[in-house]
Amino acid sequence: MFRKRRTAAVSLSSLDTVLDGLGADGGVLCGHSYGAWIALHHALHARPHRVRKLILLDPAQCFAGFRPGCLLRALPMLLRPGAARTRIFLGWETGGAALDPAWLRLRCAAAGFPSARPVTGPRPAPEALSGLDVPTLILTAGDSRAHDPARVAATAARLLPHARTATIPGATHHSLPLHEPAATELNRRIEDFLTDAR
Repeated sequence: MFRKRRTAAVSLSSLDTVLDGLGADGGVLCGHSYGAWIALHHALHARPHRVRKLILLDPAQCFAGFRPGCLLRALPMLLRPGAARTRIFLGWETGGAALDPAWLRLRCAAAGFPSARPVTGPRPAPEALSGLDVPTLILTAGDSRAHDPARVAATAARLLPHARTATIPGATHHSLPLHEPAATELNRRIEDFLTDAR
Protein backbone atom coordinates (compact mmCIF):
# COMPACT_ATOMS: atom_id res chain seq x y z
CA MET A 1 0.00 0.00 0.00
CA PHE A 2 2.88 2.40 0.66
CA ARG A 3 4.77 1.68 -2.54
CA LYS A 4 5.25 4.53 -4.95
CA ARG A 5 2.08 5.36 -6.85
CA ARG A 6 2.68 6.13 -10.50
CA THR A 7 -0.73 7.46 -11.44
CA ALA A 8 -3.57 9.26 -9.70
CA ALA A 9 -5.92 6.46 -10.82
CA VAL A 10 -3.85 3.92 -8.89
CA SER A 11 -3.99 6.14 -5.77
CA LEU A 12 -7.77 6.38 -6.04
CA SER A 13 -8.02 2.64 -6.56
CA SER A 14 -5.96 2.14 -3.40
CA LEU A 15 -8.39 4.31 -1.44
CA ASP A 16 -11.24 2.20 -2.79
CA THR A 17 -9.45 -0.89 -1.53
CA VAL A 18 -9.05 0.61 1.95
CA LEU A 19 -12.73 1.61 2.09
CA ASP A 20 -13.72 -1.86 0.89
CA GLY A 21 -11.65 -3.41 3.65
CA LEU A 22 -13.34 -1.19 6.23
CA GLY A 23 -16.76 -1.92 4.82
CA ALA A 24 -17.28 1.84 4.52
CA ASP A 25 -20.00 2.88 2.09
CA GLY A 26 -21.79 6.19 2.11
CA GLY A 27 -19.43 7.82 4.58
CA VAL A 28 -17.88 11.25 5.01
CA LEU A 29 -14.54 11.85 3.34
CA CYS A 30 -12.27 14.60 4.72
CA GLY A 31 -8.84 15.68 3.53
CA HIS A 32 -6.36 18.50 4.01
CA SER A 33 -4.12 19.91 1.27
CA TYR A 34 -3.06 16.99 -0.97
CA GLY A 35 -5.46 14.80 1.02
CA ALA A 36 -8.26 17.14 -0.08
CA TRP A 37 -7.17 16.65 -3.70
CA ILE A 38 -7.43 12.88 -3.24
CA ALA A 39 -10.79 13.18 -1.45
CA LEU A 40 -12.26 15.41 -4.18
CA HIS A 41 -11.04 13.18 -7.00
CA HIS A 42 -12.35 10.14 -5.17
CA ALA A 43 -15.77 11.75 -4.79
CA LEU A 44 -15.80 12.60 -8.50
CA HIS A 45 -14.69 9.07 -9.34
CA ALA A 46 -16.83 7.09 -6.90
CA ARG A 47 -20.01 9.10 -6.56
CA PRO A 48 -22.80 8.76 -5.67
CA HIS A 49 -22.70 5.59 -3.60
CA ARG A 50 -19.41 5.96 -1.77
CA VAL A 51 -19.28 9.54 -0.46
CA ARG A 52 -22.18 10.98 1.53
CA LYS A 53 -20.43 14.25 2.44
CA LEU A 54 -17.10 15.81 1.55
CA ILE A 55 -14.89 18.10 3.66
CA LEU A 56 -11.92 19.85 2.03
CA LEU A 57 -9.48 21.72 4.27
CA ASP A 58 -7.47 24.35 2.41
CA PRO A 59 -7.51 22.09 -0.66
CA ALA A 60 -4.39 22.16 -2.84
CA GLN A 61 -4.62 22.06 -6.63
CA CYS A 62 -8.41 21.62 -6.53
CA PHE A 63 -9.73 25.09 -7.34
CA ALA A 64 -6.58 27.21 -7.73
CA GLY A 65 -2.88 26.71 -8.30
CA PHE A 66 -0.04 27.32 -5.88
CA ARG A 67 1.33 30.82 -5.44
CA PRO A 68 4.64 31.19 -7.34
CA GLY A 69 6.32 32.53 -4.19
CA CYS A 70 5.32 29.42 -2.25
CA LEU A 71 6.76 27.15 -4.92
CA LEU A 72 10.03 29.11 -4.87
CA ARG A 73 10.25 28.81 -1.09
CA ALA A 74 9.50 25.09 -1.29
CA LEU A 75 12.06 24.44 -4.03
CA PRO A 76 15.03 23.59 -1.76
CA MET A 77 12.83 21.15 0.18
CA LEU A 78 11.52 19.60 -3.04
CA LEU A 79 14.92 19.27 -4.70
CA ARG A 80 16.75 17.88 -1.66
CA PRO A 81 14.20 16.72 0.92
CA GLY A 82 15.29 16.65 4.52
CA ALA A 83 14.07 17.46 8.02
CA ALA A 84 15.95 20.76 8.28
CA ARG A 85 14.64 22.10 4.96
CA THR A 86 11.14 20.94 5.86
CA ARG A 87 11.27 22.82 9.16
CA ILE A 88 12.53 25.98 7.43
CA PHE A 89 9.72 25.87 4.89
CA LEU A 90 7.03 25.17 7.50
CA GLY A 91 8.38 27.96 9.69
CA TRP A 92 8.04 30.39 6.77
CA GLU A 93 4.58 29.21 5.70
CA THR A 94 3.11 29.24 9.22
CA GLY A 95 4.78 32.46 10.33
CA GLY A 96 6.58 30.58 13.08
CA ALA A 97 3.42 29.10 14.64
CA ALA A 98 3.92 26.46 17.32
CA LEU A 99 2.96 23.34 15.39
CA ASP A 100 1.85 20.08 16.96
CA PRO A 101 5.13 18.33 17.90
CA ALA A 102 3.95 14.83 16.94
CA TRP A 103 2.73 16.03 13.53
CA LEU A 104 5.96 17.95 12.96
CA ARG A 105 8.08 14.89 13.77
CA LEU A 106 6.01 12.79 11.36
CA ARG A 107 6.23 15.45 8.63
CA CYS A 108 10.01 15.71 9.00
CA ALA A 109 10.40 11.93 9.07
CA ALA A 110 8.43 11.69 5.81
CA ALA A 111 11.02 13.96 4.18
CA GLY A 112 13.43 11.05 4.45
CA PHE A 113 11.40 9.01 1.96
CA PRO A 114 11.78 10.94 -1.31
CA SER A 115 10.91 7.88 -3.40
CA ALA A 116 7.41 7.91 -1.88
CA ARG A 117 6.41 11.34 -3.13
CA PRO A 118 2.68 11.72 -3.80
CA VAL A 119 1.36 11.52 -7.33
CA THR A 120 -0.71 14.51 -8.35
CA GLY A 121 -2.53 15.51 -11.47
CA PRO A 122 -4.51 18.35 -12.98
CA ARG A 123 -7.27 20.25 -11.24
CA PRO A 124 -10.72 18.76 -11.87
CA ALA A 125 -12.48 20.03 -14.97
CA PRO A 126 -15.24 22.60 -14.31
CA GLU A 127 -17.85 20.35 -15.88
CA ALA A 128 -16.87 17.49 -13.57
CA LEU A 129 -17.17 19.74 -10.52
CA SER A 130 -20.56 21.10 -11.58
CA GLY A 131 -21.86 17.53 -11.75
CA LEU A 132 -20.78 16.61 -8.20
CA ASP A 133 -23.98 15.90 -6.29
CA VAL A 134 -22.37 15.65 -2.84
CA PRO A 135 -22.73 18.19 -0.01
CA THR A 136 -19.26 19.71 0.33
CA LEU A 137 -17.64 21.92 2.96
CA ILE A 138 -14.56 23.89 1.92
CA LEU A 139 -12.61 25.57 4.71
CA THR A 140 -9.76 27.81 3.63
CA ALA A 141 -6.91 29.23 5.70
CA GLY A 142 -7.18 33.01 5.78
CA ASP A 143 -3.40 33.53 5.87
CA SER A 144 -2.46 30.66 3.57
CA ARG A 145 0.77 31.25 1.69
CA ALA A 146 0.16 28.17 -0.47
CA HIS A 147 -2.56 29.76 -2.61
CA ASP A 148 -5.09 32.59 -2.66
CA PRO A 149 -7.82 31.51 -0.19
CA ALA A 150 -10.37 33.98 -1.59
CA ARG A 151 -9.88 32.57 -5.09
CA VAL A 152 -10.18 29.00 -3.81
CA ALA A 153 -13.45 29.78 -2.01
CA ALA A 154 -14.93 31.77 -4.90
CA THR A 155 -14.10 29.13 -7.50
CA ALA A 156 -15.46 26.32 -5.32
CA ALA A 157 -18.69 28.23 -4.64
CA ARG A 158 -19.12 28.96 -8.34
CA LEU A 159 -18.44 25.44 -9.62
CA LEU A 160 -19.77 23.11 -6.92
CA PRO A 161 -23.59 23.05 -6.73
CA HIS A 162 -23.70 21.85 -3.10
CA ALA A 163 -20.74 23.72 -1.62
CA ARG A 164 -20.44 25.68 1.58
CA THR A 165 -17.30 27.74 2.01
CA ALA A 166 -15.79 29.53 4.97
CA THR A 167 -12.42 31.03 5.79
CA ILE A 168 -10.66 30.42 9.09
CA PRO A 169 -8.96 33.72 9.99
CA GLY A 170 -5.39 33.66 11.20
CA ALA A 171 -4.75 30.12 9.94
CA THR A 172 -2.10 29.21 7.37
CA HIS A 173 -2.08 26.21 5.06
CA HIS A 174 0.01 24.06 7.40
CA SER A 175 -1.28 25.37 10.73
CA LEU A 176 -4.96 24.96 9.83
CA PRO A 177 -5.66 21.41 11.02
CA LEU A 178 -4.01 21.45 14.46
CA HIS A 179 -2.94 24.91 15.63
CA GLU A 180 -5.07 26.80 18.14
CA PRO A 181 -7.18 28.89 17.99
CA ALA A 182 -7.91 27.97 14.36
CA ALA A 183 -8.49 24.31 15.26
CA THR A 184 -11.40 25.19 17.55
CA GLU A 185 -13.16 27.17 14.81
CA LEU A 186 -12.38 24.46 12.26
CA ASN A 187 -13.83 21.73 14.50
CA ARG A 188 -16.96 23.77 15.18
CA ARG A 189 -17.65 24.28 11.50
CA ILE A 190 -17.03 20.61 10.69
CA GLU A 191 -19.35 19.51 13.50
CA ASP A 192 -22.09 21.85 12.28
CA PHE A 193 -21.72 20.49 8.76
CA LEU A 194 -21.81 16.86 9.89
CA THR A 195 -24.87 17.31 12.08
CA ASP A 196 -26.80 19.18 9.40
CA ALA A 197 -29.41 16.84 7.94
CA ARG A 198 -28.80 18.10 4.39
